[in-house]
Amino acid sequence: MKVYIETYGCALNNADTALMKSILASRGHEIVSSVDRAEVIIINTCTVRLDTEQKILKRLSQLRKYLNNSNNVKLIVAGCMAAAQPYTITRTVPEASLVSPQNVTRIHEVVEKTGRTFLISGVRDTAFLCPLVDGFTAAIPIAEGCLGNCSFCITKIARRKLRSYEPDLVVRAVKEAVSRGAIEVDLTAQDTAAYGIDLGNVRLHNLVRTIVEEVRGNYMLRVGMANPDNLLPILDEFLEVLKHPNIFKYVHIPLQSGSDKVLKIMKRRYTYDDYKSLTKEIRRKIPEVQLATDVIVGHPGEDEEDFELTIKALEELLPDKVHVAQYTIRPRTEAASMKQISDSIKKHRSTELGKVVERIGFALNSAYVGARAWVIVSRRSFRGTPIGRTINYKPVVISGLGELGVSGYVEITQHTFYDLRGRWSS
Repeated sequence: MKVYIETYGCALNNADTALMKSILASRGHEIVSSVDRAEVIIINTCTVRLDTEQKILKRLSQLRKYLNNSNNVKLIVAGCMAAAQPYTITRTVPEASLVSPQNVTRIHEVVEKTGRTFLISGVRDTAFLCPLVDGFTAAIPIAEGCLGNCSFCITKIARRKLRSYEPDLVVRAVKEAVSRGAIEVDLTAQDTAAYGIDLGNVRLHNLVRTIVEEVRGNYMLRVGMANPDNLLPILDEFLEVLKHPNIFKYVHIPLQSGSDKVLKIMKRRYTYDDYKSLTKEIRRKIPEVQLATDVIVGHPGEDEEDFELTIKALEELLPDKVHVAQYTIRPRTEAASMKQISDSIKKHRSTELGKVVERIGFALNSAYVGARAWVIVSRRSFRGTPIGRTINYKPVVISGLGELGVSGYVEITQHTFYDLRGRWSS
């Protein structure tokens, strides 16, 4: 059958989409690039934020109208909304089949079965991992679920239990991705630092070391988001592995707030001082590292003093990349029952923090102008311009180059707070 897949959300969701595509292609189905060519439409959903949920529900309503005017087109809703909010999905599109993240390896059953199907319970089959190379990149999940219980998070409802893939399975998937032409391989999870805790005899640094030792070739490995509390116990070992030339010097560790009071309300299992010592040690051992983080503004319990502490934290930590999110109520979470902060205050704080982020990013990126940097070129911008990644995963918009899948040097000529601009010189 002809199958169209649309994906929302995080890198792990993209990895799940790659997994579904790979499974369906192996069974003879054709992945198509537009809805109007499809016999089956799969929407892989995200529910981490209210605005994302609303966007997806609007899209599903549009697709329902399309389905009413089409013959025998099947709609499947997969991902976190299918697991955490099945009633909301069913109310919007009663005809849709539902597939939770734990059941993505059974996607072919739903595609091939007539009628409506529900696969929204059970645990993920971690005995199967098949990569799909998208151009010159590959996203490979190493685990699902996490060990946290954050008050704001609905993802823990959708992906409840930590389930790590066995190391040999991940190594085999990376090896296969590289053999198919991937030059950037992203290891994804809700919390990569939690990898292996459920397995008992392996942790993240063991996995990454095994990958770079056993998989030879012209590729770079990027390790996805790691929570501070699970990274701290393995920090020395992880940083030693991060020095390997095939690994991007890039660490994504969410801060969420600079206030210990708010971190406690959020049920984050670290203090600001813990976080600060973590980043200090990372920079001491990996001076060229790019540090990325996430911050939530307007979480219940955050007052002006707490918000000022978050601003102070960013000005002290100077992270290269910050994703600022306004808190939004998520159903079935603890924070949803707390006293809420007004939208106007959340918007104001988000705007103010955005200015701080831009100022920091602009200053940090200015230091690259005039330098000659080695990059791998694995993707294009939405305008079609090649994008390179430096050794610390800084994005470089490259002029004077047409092809992808190459590596070489660029002359950095300009910068924004978000990226670098340069000329191909290799």
